[in-house]
Amino acid sequence: MKKVVIADPLSAEGTERLQSEGMIEVDDCSSLSREQLEQALTEAAGLVVRSGTTVGGELLDHAPHLEVIGRAGVGLDNIDLDEATRRGIAVVNAPGGNIRSTTELTFGLMLAAARRIAEADRSLREGNWDRKGLRGTQLHGKTLGVIGAGRIGSEVVRRARVFGMNVLISDPYITTQRARDLGAEAVELEDLLRQSDFVSLHVPLNDTTRDLIGAAEMEHMKPGAFLINASRGGVVVESALADALGDGKLAGAALDVYADEPLPADSPLRSAPGLVMTPHLGASTNEAQREVALEIADAVRNALVHGDLRAAVNAPHVAPADRPRLTPVLGLAESLGRLLAEITGSRCDRLEVRYAGPLGDVLRPLAASAVEGYLTSTVGLSINLVNALVLATSRGIQVARVRLGKLPPYSNHVELAAMTDDKEVVVAGALLGDGRPRIVRIGKFHVDTIPSGTLLLIRNQDVPGVIGEVGTILGDAGVNIAGYHQSRLEAGGEALAVLSLDDALDREALEELSRLPGVHEVRQIHFEPQPRPRPLHELEPVEEPSPDPVGAPSSG
Repeated sequence: MKKVVIADPLSAEGTERLQSEGMIEVDDCSSLSREQLEQALTEAAGLVVRSGTTVGGELLDHAPHLEVIGRAGVGLDNIDLDEATRRGIAVVNAPGGNIRSTTELTFGLMLAAARRIAEADRSLREGNWDRKGLRGTQLHGKTLGVIGAGRIGSEVVRRARVFGMNVLISDPYITTQRARDLGAEAVELEDLLRQSDFVSLHVPLNDTTRDLIGAAEMEHMKPGAFLINASRGGVVVESALADALGDGKLAGAALDVYADEPLPADSPLRSAPGLVMTPHLGASTNEAQREVALEIADAVRNALVHGDLRAAVNAPHVAPADRPRLTPVLGLAESLGRLLAEITGSRCDRLEVRYAGPLGDVLRPLAASAVEGYLTSTVGLSINLVNALVLATSRGIQVARVRLGKLPPYSNHVELAAMTDDKEVVVAGALLGDGRPRIVRIGKFHVDTIPSGTLLLIRNQDVPGVIGEVGTILGDAGVNIAGYHQSRLEAGGEALAVLSLDDALDREALEELSRLPGVHEVRQIHFEPQPRPRPLHELEPVEEPSPDPVGAPSSG
């Protein structure tokens, strides 16, 4: 019998689901002190929390037998994911239970702001009957800009169409066809802000989205527009929003989330006109609480009783015995995914992951690793080998897995192809004899470079003097070139230079490079340092599998 500690209030249906197979004992500590919680964790195999309990190293020190942490909700801000991973503790969450409730709250906020419902309620309670002074605006016929078209964002788009709204989407991963399927149009963020009567945010909080909507972005918005945020606090600069409302730039706004929660007493939002605020109620419905409780109970129970970690956000879906053989190839696939995302801008309808080599059951984790690299710059920490393919599907990206025939002289060869609007961009890599990963192809150019540190890609015309001018600019910037590989198809034609740098270039140096005569494009890519893997001849021998037909996509 394994013990699961409940640290925050959980629906009774969730507790019953945990105990349904008779293999788990539940200890409800949601009303106990921190000291009592720590004592209860000394023998616990599982811990379930909501947003009220912070799980970091200090608390985990009291839980030496913990196997899984369940977050009854989607956010993981209160869980030290790196620390849990370091300790070998799986972290699971419940991302699907609150989709409908948050979607509905978004429209509640939108309607409240547009029809001035909260203001009208206050006025009426004060004895007024100001129908003319409280005139609002309708949603029908207006343009809604949705920033972030994941699960909740997509549901908002569908419901907006029912309201008779025109919908624009800004999302780094959505394709033109996917947007059309939703009944919307994909545009760049600035275009969305300029054209939308209502702007609704549905993005995670990470380094890319923090302060996403600030003073400059609000200046781009239509005069009299409305801003709605039921996603994450911190994506809107609150002081800038208060100023935009006070100046009359925006007609109104509605917020359910804040950078600091509870909202500080001195927040400028408290006195901002035309602002509707709710205290993070996105998942606060009876139905959402039940669905979240059941979802997290299933995930925790499956992990503890069945060893099923499919819902884990920090556990690679690879059997422990296979990891030594797969790790170098999976790392290569992730690096190629990062490279391909930088080249394509993370937009494609289909991502094809191709492999040639001796490893057998590798295609699924290989595809997940490639997608992890491809999506990681926007999705952030919660993407990994377990949920990468699901997130790709939710963004309308079809992921295909293909086994190729042998490609001498490479013993393990990986190709990624991004396909959008009848175009295909391919990058490829391999594990060479020393066991180190190499990038061997970028587009139509054959290259040879290690995916580590900072790489600089320069597409230029093959004319004399370019290499020297590039070296001069990098020298002036104080950045040393660790490696310079130049590839061309023919003399005087187009060429691709791949430079390994000891340090990253600043924006000024990159712009100077892009202005050089003959230079068509400059891109800088950052990889994590690559640990030296064991050489392939030292790895366990693997029997040659029965491969899929050459070039045939693998099922699933």
